[in-house]
Amino acid sequence: MIIDAHAHYVPSSIIKELTSNMHLFPSVKMAIEGQAVRFSFAGQDAKRPIPKGMTDAKGRGEWLNQKGIDRQIVGGWLDMFGYDIPADEGVAWSRFLNRHMLEGVKHHPFFIPLATVPMQSGVHAAAVLAEALDAGFHGAMIGTQPKGASGVLDDPDLDPFWEMASLRKATLFIHPTFGARDDRLKAYGLVSAIGRLTDTSIAIARLLYSGHLIKYPDVKVVLSHGGAALPMALGRLRRSFETTPADNVDPMLGFRKLYFDTIVYDVTTLKFVCEIAGADRIVMGTDLPFSIGDQDPVNFVDSVAISEGDKSKIKGLTAQKLFHI
Repeated sequence: MIIDAHAHYVPSSIIKELTSNMHLFPSVKMAIEGQAVRFSFAGQDAKRPIPKGMTDAKGRGEWLNQKGIDRQIVGGWLDMFGYDIPADEGVAWSRFLNRHMLEGVKHHPFFIPLATVPMQSGVHAAAVLAEALDAGFHGAMIGTQPKGASGVLDDPDLDPFWEMASLRKATLFIHPTFGARDDRLKAYGLVSAIGRLTDTSIAIARLLYSGHLIKYPDVKVVLSHGGAALPMALGRLRRSFETTPADNVDPMLGFRKLYFDTIVYDVTTLKFVCEIAGADRIVMGTDLPFSIGDQDPVNFVDSVAISEGDKSKIKGLTAQKLFHI
């Protein structure tokens, strides 16, 4: 079984229902401008328009068939997770998104759904995660910045969520959010080109140093975009711990528990990630439907100078185990 372990999907039924039911979510606004649909949360600026192809399940299925991919693991779209809205409303919003996701994939068996959870509250996120796993989700996709742009995944308030994820042996796909808090990123497309990598690297470095992956040992964490800068920075993280340990935990203990996708666009880089993390910790991904996504993932993996057995793990075997397919 060939599996794309990193993609996004927004059922069109979400937009259809919200056109007449926006009153259910006072902190969520939806604007339709021609073919463009934008969301805004808690009075903030509108997010990006929903990308082309995000709602097209039929077209996605045809593409997967052309590429020889049997299943595609889909989370929602980070711009719609709504971590900025009040926690109680966030629970209702996550449940709304999850209901539509399950309904949207029902007639498309090539989709394997990941849940959305309200990361602005650890107690609420734990409850929604448990509900989602019981309902048939294969894990959850979460953003790097809970509680808005200043949030951190090691926030003690989120401990109930991590406890539930460990208790249920859940697989969490951690994905960067879209933002440009650093003004230097606001040119040349740097938010996407490099901002995503710094975002993930900082968020996961905190999890490594805080010992979260040791404290909650049964959580399985998959990182997007090849783990961002972490494989390259691992030596520096380890050296910093050795020379200035502060209250940190040895980052190697958590790093050995991480999984990484293949979205690095360069065979030498992917081989390096395989050498650092181990090929059995890598899953194939595309990041569809975004234009920056890998349009030929199977051939990309096949081009890496590793064994056929390792290629098989990357192209599907590891994802099959991680996401219980």
